[in-house]
Amino acid sequence: MCGRFTLTGKPHRLREHFALAAPPDELAPRYNIAPTQPVLVIPNRTHRVLRPARWGLVPQWARDVSIGNKMINARAETLASRAPFNAALERRRCLIPADGFYEWKHDRKRQRTPFYVRRRDGEPFAFAGLWDVWRPRGREPVASCTIITTEANELVAELHDRMPVILPPEAYDLWLAPAPLHADVLQPWLVPCPSEWLDAYPVSTLVNTADRDEPACIARVDSGRVG
Repeated sequence: MCGRFTLTGKPHRLREHFALAAPPDELAPRYNIAPTQPVLVIPNRTHRVLRPARWGLVPQWARDVSIGNKMINARAETLASRAPFNAALERRRCLIPADGFYEWKHDRKRQRTPFYVRRRDGEPFAFAGLWDVWRPRGREPVASCTIITTEANELVAELHDRMPVILPPEAYDLWLAPAPLHADVLQPWLVPCPSEWLDAYPVSTLVNTADRDEPACIARVDSGRVG
């Protein structure tokens, strides 16, 4: 799964990496992004720009925004057969920029140690995501998103059996195509990224608290390491 992530990169790096049509506004670094909080997404529209969205997909037919609390992730293996994800996969895809995510490792004493997973080269990357807009009568529309997950690669498997889908840059154009696409065209990209892309190390339990959003969340706490 993916329950916390970071986005700390400078706007110019994001513009270059994602070929954004316009430079993003100055962005405050986010060291502990949690479900239901606002995130930035690049929806599959004609112009590639960053847009705010609530993390946790709220379908168009939802009666209440709280349904999104249970839809922070969507399993790649069942997207094409499960509503509301199947319609979003065909028509409403997005990239969710990040530069790292957290996972918790359980030991024999059932203690949970948080680990920070990032690219070895320090570059930003993109989770494969889906988006939607909920339009309740008489209230402001709510844009929302979910992160697609897949089975873990060898490195992340030491921490958890699932991981977010991290798309390679060569898949961005296809994923962001404005036109509807069949699941068969997209499914081959919804796989674990190579382990050699990533590095993982233990961090402070500060990250366990959603309102702790500070550089200390990603600081290495000892010499432990995965990969």
